[in-house]
Amino acid sequence: MSSLMLSVVSYIAGLKDRLTSEKGATATEYGLLVGLIALVIVFGVGMFGTALDQFFQNLAGVVQGW
Repeated sequence: MSSLMLSVVSYIAGLKDRLTSEKGATATEYGLLVGLIALVIVFGVGMFGTALDQFFQNLAGVVQGW
């Protein structure tokens, strides 16, 4: 009977450890962080690309008028 009791206590401790584990929450947080960083990079590259295009358009107008 003692080994059965030890087995049940061990099972409950393992179950409690799984339920209080933060590994899944941490992975989710990192996933959200990576997604946010990717969104910022896409937005930044888009803005930089637009500014760079405008710069070269102005440069082309200067070169044509020279």
